Parts: sequence; structure tokens; C-alpha cells
Amino acid sequence: MASPTSINPAHAHFESVLQAQLCQDVLSSFQGLCRALGLEPGGGLPQYHKIKAQLNYWSAKSLWAKLDKRASQPVYQQGRACTGTKCLVVGAGPCGLRAAVELAMLGARVVLVEKRTKFSRHNVLHLWPFTIHDLRALGAKKFYGRFCTGSLDHISIRQLQLLLLKVALLLGVEIHWGVTFTGLQPPPRKGAPSDFHTPSAPGSGWRAQLQPSPPAQLANYEFDVLISAAGGKFVPEGFTVREMRGKLAIGITANFVNGRTVEETQVPEISGVARIYNQSFFQSLLKATGIDLENIVYYKDDTHYFVMTAKKQCLLRLGVLRQDWPETDRLLGSANVAPEALQRFARAAANFATHGKLGKLEFAQDAHGRPDVSAFDFTSMMRAESSARVQEKHGARLLLGLVGDCLVEPFWPLGTGVARGFLAAFDAAWMVKRWAEGAGPLEVLAERESLYQLLSQTSPENMHRNVAQYGLDPASRYPNLNLRAVTPSQVRDLYDVEAKEPVQRMSDKTDSRKPATGSVATQEELLHWCQEQTAGYPGVHVTDLSSSWADGLALCALVHRLRPGLLEPSELQGVGALEATSWALKMAEHELGITPVLSAQAMVAGNDPLGLIAYLSHFHSAFKSTPHNPGPVSQGSPGTASAVLFLGKLQRTLQRTRAQVEAETPSTEEPPVPEPDVPVTPPSQYQEASAEDLCALCGEHLYILERLCANGRFFHRSCFRCHICEATLWPSGYGQHPGDGHFYCLQHLPQPGHKEDSSDRGPESQDLPTHSENNMPSRPSIPGAPQEGTTPVPSQPTRQLIRLSSPERQRLSSLHLTPDPEMEAPPKPPRSCSVLARQALEGSFVGWGMPVQSPQVLVAVEKEEEESPCSSDEEAEEDVPLDSDTEQVLWNLAKNSGTMNSYPTWRRTLLRRAKEEEMKRFCKAQAIQRRQNEIEAALRELEAKGMELELALRSRSSSPEQQKALWLEQLLQLVQKKNSLVAEEAELMITVQELNLEEKQWQLDQELRTYMNREETLKTAADRQAEDQVLRKLVDVVNQRDALIRFQEERRLSELASGPGPQG
Repeated sequence: MASPTSINPAHAHFESVLQAQLCQDVLSSFQGLCRALGLEPGGGLPQYHKIKAQLNYWSAKSLWAKLDKRASQPVYQQGRACTGTKCLVVGAGPCGLRAAVELAMLGARVVLVEKRTKFSRHNVLHLWPFTIHDLRALGAKKFYGRFCTGSLDHISIRQLQLLLLKVALLLGVEIHWGVTFTGLQPPPRKGAPSDFHTPSAPGSGWRAQLQPSPPAQLANYEFDVLISAAGGKFVPEGFTVREMRGKLAIGITANFVNGRTVEETQVPEISGVARIYNQSFFQSLLKATGIDLENIVYYKDDTHYFVMTAKKQCLLRLGVLRQDWPETDRLLGSANVAPEALQRFARAAANFATHGKLGKLEFAQDAHGRPDVSAFDFTSMMRAESSARVQEKHGARLLLGLVGDCLVEPFWPLGTGVARGFLAAFDAAWMVKRWAEGAGPLEVLAERESLYQLLSQTSPENMHRNVAQYGLDPASRYPNLNLRAVTPSQVRDLYDVEAKEPVQRMSDKTDSRKPATGSVATQEELLHWCQEQTAGYPGVHVTDLSSSWADGLALCALVHRLRPGLLEPSELQGVGALEATSWALKMAEHELGITPVLSAQAMVAGNDPLGLIAYLSHFHSAFKSTPHNPGPVSQGSPGTASAVLFLGKLQRTLQRTRAQVEAETPSTEEPPVPEPDVPVTPPSQYQEASAEDLCALCGEHLYILERLCANGRFFHRSCFRCHICEATLWPSGYGQHPGDGHFYCLQHLPQPGHKEDSSDRGPESQDLPTHSENNMPSRPSIPGAPQEGTTPVPSQPTRQLIRLSSPERQRLSSLHLTPDPEMEAPPKPPRSCSVLARQALEGSFVGWGMPVQSPQVLVAVEKEEEESPCSSDEEAEEDVPLDSDTEQVLWNLAKNSGTMNSYPTWRRTLLRRAKEEEMKRFCKAQAIQRRQNEIEAALRELEAKGMELELALRSRSSSPEQQKALWLEQLLQLVQKKNSLVAEEAELMITVQELNLEEKQWQLDQELRTYMNREETLKTAADRQAEDQVLRKLVDVVNQRDALIRFQEERRLSELASGPGPQG
């Protein structure tokens, strides 16, 4: 029997469209299809219906069924919702094509212009669950058979563009290639304003300015809607863009040829690993290759795609960057980047991350035929202040909308680009539908801006769970939707009747919308508050903010009021001013989280009144909401359980642990965070720097807002960096080496008794935190250096088994970051460490970021998988190869749950869920890192402003007192902003600690499995000793996570006790 393609030539053209893998092949095949059917391309939905009517064989019918199902949704009104609306879409990126598809389904006439002539971007995009479902509903599996098979959740940009291009062509979108949009051509002066969006008469509408000279049909095309998806570097005139800036961030992307060999398919992907929670991997990478990274991701698609964030000093050291320049454009310009060195850098990083299992890495070719590897800057990201505008000129209205990178440039490590880009495309199409329905311009703009406010907050967790119901209607996607969050009166500046200086008006409006800085205490209010807090203490008389504090008694009284029990006022009799002040400064830092701004010597001498005012203002901002009572403040008062205080205690705990490393291993029952009892008598040995106005590292002058205190010395924040990698040192993330006195990040902090050659392992022996990789060493080994924050384990054999209480066993087997009020009773205490560990591993699946699945849950999961569209014959998912150890773990889990034979999809489901958890953790870490960089940039700006104000206040000028008071108030305002940013930074570091401990538990969990999978009779004495040491580390991680739980609980109770209000 003859095949359909031999009977009807159009069938062959259609199959060529489905299978084409190059942009030009798609276009030529589609043009051949249209010629064979007697149609003109770009005919809108009528063209689609004609193609469907003539191509009715089985292969085509399966695609028509999917597209018809989407088009049958009521919101499209059978393709008549936007009849008569003419749209121009600029840019054939994924977001521009997705917007064009939606507009075509609404029945609008859609013309798309693209300056490129081919799709050549191999970079891979992470897909949220709803984007996967959305693309499958458009027939993605028909165009690209490997689309999201198994647990894959990504696609290359090129493949995504190809499949969306095919859908757009079939739906009648008119596409012009090699055409650059340069601007708008307003209509001529004729006609009158109209209250309705009726099609304009010929020659009276808006047109596009295009280069090079377009064909007459395109040059004369008049439209009433413009959707810009041309990328972050092109935003139509009239829109204001805001820059979100952090510190220097250099990304490197590399694409290697994917030969699709058996060996290559067995190499697991890396959904993301970040230095924030896995410093050991990056330390090993640095030792083995000299490469210093912040993160790395590996996806397998058309190419082997790697993306990583590299440190500038590393790139300079390895010759990737020829010279250091302060300007980013010059630093990463083609003249300053050595191509060969960049290729060596990317190849070495990729080879290490994959354990060399990809073989010889050959670069794929980019659009210019060069190796596809590049360095890019994502220090700053642009975000449009508004998502839409309306311009009206000479009676013709034009609706302008932004989607994709020209709306919001995504932060690549978060994997939000294409997901939020699709959401913006849906929202823009909904806006066009409302426009076509005759809604007023201000009403349309207000609804669009209300949706735009939700965009940056969206994540898979806070959107509707049922992705199958997602559609054009925003209510189907956003759970807490309020289309009136922005009122029409608030968007009047987005409606330009004659478009006179729109950019200036937007800038003015943007400035007027900036929130007030909040209440900042004046000098008089600060003095009055200090007098209230120190009233009633013998010998304390606060009359000013300078000399009244010289004897140290006033500061001791203030500390005692806020933290009673440290010292009785009577015990200060006979204590010198310097000694009392030193003690009060130390207690304020250790017990209240108030870091010093000036030294005890300066406070006693009274030679830094501005520093003293700034220091006391920190007390006021942290404790101003505390009611004044005759007695001392309770320990549950707000501000006392701050993240700054917690991290300070954690930092000192780490220092004490290092000091005790030569002693015997401390008991595991002792929590690592709480400090020893505070001495009752002020220690006279407390040493401080006598000159806080000079940086202890560079010796340059220190202004008030620049001062950072660590270990009793003052530094510039910009100077307080790791001695090796020059990375900024974060709270609780650094250590000082007692030998050389330098500060190091925890990754580069020299370990006492550490032998470099013992842990300098190559890529073949490194543990990589990916779920499907063989992490198990061939023979049990103990890491050469202790992990960050854990109690170091001595090299000599341990002689005593760990004795754990019953609650500890329960926490070890099922650990959560927050207390569970419905926790089940602890199990019966096991007899040995081996039994305990085995019980913990069998009772949890912590290493994969998931709790144990009950049979009922697995039944539901199985049912969900069977009912999903991907279970059909056409979209049957491929099995993802698993290494033996990972498969054995999953096998044991299914066997123990009794689900191995009954529910065969457990393998794919568990792996997909595990990858989702890994991706969530990676995205969380990258969001923290980005915010840390933004805080650092904001602090630099505050320091510059504070320096100007401080110079003005300290100069002996003849400025009036009223002006000086205003300057002082502005300085205190900056101090409050700085304290707020530092507190937020500390909160982020708490989350970093959580991620760190999660990663450590996962690694220890994996290491422990290697011993537990062995028969007891085959274990040697060394194996049992190593197993006990791993278990000790696991218990230590439990203790540290318990400390975090206690801190969070104390803060929660403190907030409940204090009620709503500003917190320190």
C-alpha cells in the first residue's frame, strides 16, 4: 500500500516541516506546502483551517487535535475575539513567537519581523512544569520527539524557537526575516479622535520604520498593537527602564558537540550546584584546575551545555582576561578576552564537573562558525517601569506592550526567563483581547500593570497547582488575582495623547513614587530616649551625646537595661572608664547584636561625637519600640534575637572550635552555637584598636558608614576580603588564621593539621551533588578536611561509641527545619550505631530532598502519571539512565514500600521529583547570592553619601546650625539604612546556613550508605571506625540544625510577644 506522502506531495512537505531542524528549512518546506495547497503564507486562522481541511491523514490529525483543543477554549471565541485587530510583533525569540501564537488564536492579524535569518543559540532554558505542559499542548512532541522525556525539564533556545515557529506559521502568522525594527512612524495629521478601536482608513494608521527597505506590503502595513520582544537592548521609545545593579558578576557559557554515544547518555546532568551550600566541590575544583567558580550547571540537549559564574581574579590569573579594567564593557570586550584561554577554562571546568566521562570535548559552532563559548556580564539587570503604554496621535491610537527580556531581564541562575516570559506573553495577549473588546485605554493599562506587579513574584509554588487549567485568562494562572491593584488614575502617565517628553515624565513620576525613608530619630529624640533608658542608675547623668558617656557608666547602664543579669551596677564601683566602656562595647556586640562603630578609647576621650551618635542610634532603632518600664527589659523584647546576634555567636563558636582542634573531640551532646557563660567581672584584657578612623588592613581613613568591626578591629568593607580569592567575607562565613593573622573565607581557610596532598583529589574522585551520579567512592575513605561549621574529627581512632538519646535518634532519622507539633513517638532505641544509621536511612529519603512516600502517596503519584498526557503512545517518555548506586537506592525504597511491581513509574517520578528539589535549592541559593550582591552595591552607595555628609559636618565651616542639624539627620538616616541592610544580609546568611547543613547531611547520608550496604561480616575494623566517624559528623549536623530551629523559634516567640511593629 502506498504511503500518504507518495499519494499527496503536500504530505511530504508537511512531514518536512515537522522534521526540519534549521530555520531556513522550515521556511522553505512551509512555502512548498502552501504552494502545493494553493495558499499564501500569513493568511491568519483561515489559512490554518484550509491546511487542516486538506491534510487529514493520521500524522497531521494528531497535531490538529492538539491545536484545536487549545483553540476551543472559550476565551478565544472560536478565533473571533480579536477580529479586525492588526498586530506587529518585533522579535522571533521564544517570547515573541509565543505571543504571536496567542494573538493568532485570538483571530488577530499578526505580522512578525526578525532581524536575524537563522536560529543559532544552543543555550539551554530551564522549563517550569506549566511551560512543559503548555508546549506539549501545542504539539511540541510532534516537532521535537525528545522534548522533556523522562525527568528532563529543559530545552535549547534553538529547538524552542523552531517548534514555536512551526506553530506560528501553521496558524497564519506572517513572518519577515532579516528586517530590523528601528522605530515608529506616526500617522499623518488628519482624521479625528475616535472612542472606538475601529480599523483606521488606509494611510491613517501607525507604521513601522524598518531596515533595510522592506517590501511595499510590509512598509505600508498599518497596525494598532505593537508587541516588542526584541531583547533587553531594545526598548521602544517612551518606556522607562530601571537598573537593578549588584557587584561584578561574570558568566561563562559553553556548548560542546553531543555525539549521543552510549557513554555520553550515561553522564548525569547537573541541575545546579552553588558555592553557597557546597564549598567542598568548588575547593576541589580550585585545587585540581585553578578554576574558581561560584556555581555551575550542566544540561544535555542538542549540545552539552555548561553555564557557570567565574571570579574575576581567577580569570585574570589564568589569562582569560588580559587586563583588569574598572569598566565592565572594557573588561569583557573582545579585545580583552583571550579566546584560547577561555576555551581551556571552559573545557577544564566541564571535564572536572563530569569526571571526564564526556571524553574529548569539542566545541559546537556558533552563528559565526566560531567555538560556541562566551563570557558575559550580568552585574546589572534591566527592568521596565511599566509593561504597556498607549500613544495617540492625530486620532490614531496605538497600544504598545513589552514581553521577554525587554520587559524584565532574567537572572539566569534562577531559571525563570522562559517561564515568566511566557506568562508575560499571555498577559500581553489578554491585554490585546481587552483592547479589542473596546475597554478604555486607562482601564486596559491599569489591568496590565496590575498583572505586571505579580510577575516578579511568580514561582511554581505560588501559582495554581493544576497546570492543565492554565489559559489566557489570568485567573486561571494566578491564585490571588486583583486586576484592580493599580487604578486608572495611577496610569495616566502611560497614556500619551501627543507623546510629549514621555521619558522625562516617567522619570519624574518614578521619583515621586519612591517610598519615604521612615522615621529617623533626631539628635534631640535620641538624647531623650537615652535619658529614659538610663534613668535611675546611680552615678549616671546623661545630659548630652558626648561627655556624658566618657566614664562608661552610661553605656553600661544602657546595656544592663536591655540585657539584665550580665552585671550588677554596684560591681562597677572602682572600675576605670576605659575598662567599663570596653566591657559594655563587647557585651552590646555579643548579647545585643550591636556592632561597635568606635573604640573604647575614642568614647572615653570624646573625640568622635559623630561616631558615638551613630552608635547610639543603632540601639534606638533596634529597641525604640520597647516600652519604658522602671525595671529591666525582658529577654523576649524585640531586637534581642536578631540574625546579626545569632551569626556573631556562630562566628565565635567556629573560632573556638578551631582553637580546640588539637584537644579531644568535644561531646556531641553539647550544642555548637550557644556561648559560654559571660564573665561577671569586666575583663581588663579586652583589647581593641585604638584608632577606629584608620582601616586595620589598608591604613586609609575610615568614615563612619565605612566601618566594619571584626575581632575588635575596624576595616573598610571593601578591604575585608579573603586573603586568597579576594571574595567579600560574609557574617559567619570567614575565619582568621592564628598563624598569619589574615582573614579567609571558609573555603580557603587553612585547616589545622591539614595536609594538602591528602585531599588534593582529581575530578575522578570528587563527590558531585547530582541525584543520578555515582557519588560512592570505590572504597570507604574519610575526607581530609572537616566541612565548614562542623566539629573536626581527629585522625586518631575513636574508642567510644556515640551514645544518643531517643529524641536525637528520631531527629536524625527524620529531620525538618521547623518543629513538627504532630511528630510521632520516637522509635525503640537501637543497639548500635550501625542499626541506628540503617534505621535512619530506611525511614527517610532526606538525601533526595523528599520525605518517605507512603503506599497511598505512591498510588496517587502513579495515578497522576497514568492520567498525564505524556502517558500516551505518541508521548511515551524515555527511561533516564541511572548509575548502579542510585538505582539500588531507588530499588530498595520501592521494594521496602511494597510498590516495586505494582507501580512501575516510581523510577521516573522519584527522579523527576528529586531534580525539582535540587533545582529549588539551587535557585534559592542563587537568589540569595544575587541579593547579597545588590546589598553590597547599595552599601557602597550609602558609604559614598555618608562620606560627603561626614566631611561637611566635621569641617569647621560657617554653615548655620540649622543646616548642620539637617546634615546630621541625613547621616542618621543613612546609618539606619545601613543597619537595615546589614540585618537583611544576616537573615540571608541564616538561610545560607540552612542550605549548607542540608547539603552536608545529603553528603554524609550518601557516604553512610556505602558502609551500610555492606555485610557486617565483610567490614574491617577501619570500616567500622570510619562509619562511626561519619555518624559523628551526621549528629553534629543535627545539632547545628537544632540550633537554627531554636533561633527561629525564639525569634517567632519574640515577634508574637512584641506584636506588630518595626523590628530591629
